[in-house]
Amino acid sequence: MRFFSILLVTLLLSSCNAVPYNPTVFNYQITPHLAKDATRLKKVIIAPVNFGKPSRLYLKKRQKYIDERITSYLEANGFTVLPSHLFETHWQQATRKHGQSYNPSTGKLTKAHQTVLTSTMQALAKSTEFDGIVFTDLIERQIQFTTGTNHMARWDGVLRKPSLQGTGAGVPTDFNWAAEVDAVSLWINIIDPQLKPIFSSIGGIEVTQSINLKGSKPRFVRRRNVLSHETQIDEGIKLAFHPLIAMKRYPRKTR
Repeated sequence: MRFFSILLVTLLLSSCNAVPYNPTVFNYQITPHLAKDATRLKKVIIAPVNFGKPSRLYLKKRQKYIDERITSYLEANGFTVLPSHLFETHWQQATRKHGQSYNPSTGKLTKAHQTVLTSTMQALAKSTEFDGIVFTDLIERQIQFTTGTNHMARWDGVLRKPSLQGTGAGVPTDFNWAAEVDAVSLWINIIDPQLKPIFSSIGGIEVTQSINLKGSKPRFVRRRNVLSHETQIDEGIKLAFHPLIAMKRYPRKTR
């Protein structure tokens, strides 16, 4: 009996350890009715604009590709994704009428932003039947690698190793691992036809800087192929949509 008791405890512990824990997982927000029944949200439109201010240019170049992977993920999980131009047409009409929603000179959203969004949603609701608008902002994060023997960066639920580019003598022992480095995360916001926020979360994707080994002093520089790692992109998407779409091996207990 004692042997079987020990075996049972071992099995239970091993099953618990099979699920990773990451304290940086974003605290998602989901409305109670959607948490109880996610089938209430099935027909969606992916907005071609950001919920917040526009993404940095080097990230914006990959936005269409990210949205394509998000579309595939949603459709594979039973969602119907309507064409984005349905939203874009009304958005353009609203900006011509009320003004631009973002001022690039100040780097901030304008006073017209909420009016443009409201006008767009009202016009869209009259012409199209949908359950929600999905905003897929690519946001920049400032992260740091650990200074121990295993240099890792951890943010928004992911764990990433540093990457190297160029040839050289390698990373010196006095390299400043504590320096802040750019990374990208996916910020998901979903609003219903009445403009009520019903879901919001963030999933980390990748570090957008590598250690350049050229020269006498290696340093962090922008990676050549940002947002090209499909596995990391898909992990970020899964994190950002949990628990709306349950993620296997989610690195924290679901609330």
